[in-house]
This record gives sequence, C-alpha cells and structure tokens, in this order.
Amino acid sequence: MAAVVGGGVGFAVGEPVTPDDVVAARVLPGDVCARIGDVAGLLPKASGGAVTMAQAGSSTVVCEAGSSRAKVKAYTSASVKVSITPYAGQDAGAGNPPFTPAQMAKKVYSRSPMKVLPDRPYPTKVARTAVGLVGESWIVHAVVQHEDVVVVVDYTASPVDADVAQKAAVALADRAIWESK
Repeated sequence: MAAVVGGGVGFAVGEPVTPDDVVAARVLPGDVCARIGDVAGLLPKASGGAVTMAQAGSSTVVCEAGSSRAKVKAYTSASVKVSITPYAGQDAGAGNPPFTPAQMAKKVYSRSPMKVLPDRPYPTKVARTAVGLVGESWIVHAVVQHEDVVVVVDYTASPVDADVAQKAAVALADRAIWESK
C-alpha cells in the first residue's frame, strides 16, 4: 500500500519519467505482408495468379500491390497499399504517468477525420471518393485501430462499385490487424 501511495505521490509532485517507464513499440514480423496473403481478388482478373504484396519499412510496414491498364491490357486498374504502424508509449509530461502504446494508437486513430463505421469488432473509419465522370472508379481509405496498432488501407480501383471497394478495404485492414498480432 505504501509503495502504491509513494508511486502516486511521485508522479503528483512531478517526479520525472525515465526512459524505462516509456514502453517501446513492438516489432512487427518480417513477413507480415506475405502473411496477409493473396490480394489477387482486389486486382483485375487479367493480373492472373496469386499476388502477394511487396513489403517495405521496419517501424511502419508498408505493403503494396497494383496493376495498371497498360500492364494487363484491359480497361481496369487497381492498387492497394497497407500501412501497419505499432505505436510506442510516450512521455506525458511532468507529474503524469507515461502514455501507453494503446493510448497513443487511439490518439492517432481519433484524429482521423473519416466517418466512423459502426458495428465493427475494432474501431474503424472509412472515406471514399468517386473518380471519373460517372463514379465508376473509387478511392477508398480505411483506418482500423486495435490495441497499439493502427492500419491504414488505401485502395483504388477502376471500374468498381463503391460498397464492394469499401468492404474489400475493411476486410484487408482486418487481415492486417490479425497478422500483426
């Protein structure tokens, strides 16, 4: 009891937070993009075969795949980019306990101006923008937060239905959350 009261008093009077008090970001698996799996269903049919995303980065992992009209010789194109960021704790200033990694991830998620998608197992926000004269192409952004990880999916496809593109982006974000555990 005395240790708890003493620790609380230490933060209250402004005892400095040491680097050991701040939790570091966890390291994502080196094969997280491969573990997300085949994304051929998000790309034009003419792409053919299984498509895994190329991985870059270490603290924030970025997975990308795409297909252009010129590459598949059809009137279709698509690209998908998944950014997975595990957050570290942060010093909250004198007299305050440090922020946890989950608090930092929630802070980043809550700053997103996108629309909240209700009835989801993880906090999710989406935004979609029509491209083209008749809305046959869509750019969909999805942001999903789970504990200390924030996943951002940018999916652009032509032609595609907006609801289908949104469901695909959200499903891919969920896969990324699952594989980053």
